[in-house]
Amino acid sequence: MRYAVLALVLVATLTLGACSQGILDPQGPIASAQRLLLINSTAIMLVVVIPVIVATLVFSWWYRSSNTRAIRSTDDSYEGRLEFVVWSIPALTVILLGGVIWIGSQQLDPRAPIPGKSEPLRVDVVALDWKWLFIYPDQGVAAVNQLVIPAETPVKFRLTSATVMNSFFVPQLGSQIYTMGGMITHLNLLADRPGEFTGFSANFSGAGFAEMRFIVKSVPAGDFNAWLEQVRGTGSALDDAGYAELAKPSKAVPPTTYRSVEPKLFERIIDWTVTGPGKPGAGGASRPPLHQAGG
Repeated sequence: MRYAVLALVLVATLTLGACSQGILDPQGPIASAQRLLLINSTAIMLVVVIPVIVATLVFSWWYRSSNTRAIRSTDDSYEGRLEFVVWSIPALTVILLGGVIWIGSQQLDPRAPIPGKSEPLRVDVVALDWKWLFIYPDQGVAAVNQLVIPAETPVKFRLTSATVMNSFFVPQLGSQIYTMGGMITHLNLLADRPGEFTGFSANFSGAGFAEMRFIVKSVPAGDFNAWLEQVRGTGSALDDAGYAELAKPSKAVPPTTYRSVEPKLFERIIDWTVTGPGKPGAGGASRPPLHQAGG
């Protein structure tokens, strides 16, 4: 009895954890569509799972050794109708489930633009050891472990990694996507309302992986412009020397902002990652000394 109670408590804890600031508490259209897809898929599977569980319990009870009314035949025989039921229902369920997931996956293509009330905000994301660099190319500023976006505005992400492969994930906004060295992945998200959402790395990337987290702040458009003005008036510039220092492995890095960013820094980071340390890139510039994650 004690173990049953502990199991119930564990299930309740996991369920509540998923509902609060998780995939079951969406704050954007992508996460809402993903939750609906998850619920629909679960419901379709339960159409088979629940009858099977009930039938297993009923058969176990009826054919128990003490039930003398249960008829048990020892003759082997083939029952075509029973075989048809046993195989057709799971087959139809798999076809239906596959169709729902395929259609939903096509509609949730990470590259697909999201309609909004204003022009999309462009943000370049770089996974480092062990922190996240967010570059606002149109605004000319950057931030570490802090992503500020205007509410109800589509955000177009370009993502890469300056080190090992990582995974960018904000559960309440949806669409986990990988970041890989020398490559660009694309993602479109939108926050329905102001709030703070937790983002993190969903792919193990070394000793500081557990602390590779960031905060997404969705704010009204006026507050976003005020934040930009504040950033431009404080902090340091993110030049080659500043980036080389930032790229060194570090853990639990507090949110930091940069008042300016070297032009085309995102493209140069990709070039540096491909060419390797000390080699000239496509633009002729040498790469700052970076450090790769161990293990």
